[in-house]
Amino acid sequence: MAQELKQARDELEQAAKTADDDAREDIREVADAFKDYTVGDHEPDHAILDEHLNQLRQLSERTSAGTKDRIDNALEVAEDYREQLDQA
Repeated sequence: MAQELKQARDELEQAAKTADDDAREDIREVADAFKDYTVGDHEPDHAILDEHLNQLRQLSERTSAGTKDRIDNALEVAEDYREQLDQA
């Protein structure tokens, strides 16, 4: 399952390269969180992941087309990952 978050992180890293300054840091913040989950020994719970997904949705609405596409791809992959998590 960590593979999905790695793929989402990779998309976000590409999105950060094309993002405006005001969105770049927020994108990197989510990408770093996904990286922590892929290299660490813990996975996010539904609530934490929902926060990241909501942040990505908001970022998608305020970015330009190329960046938005990358964020949307990452969002889709992360949502698929979330569906596989056990709920509390």
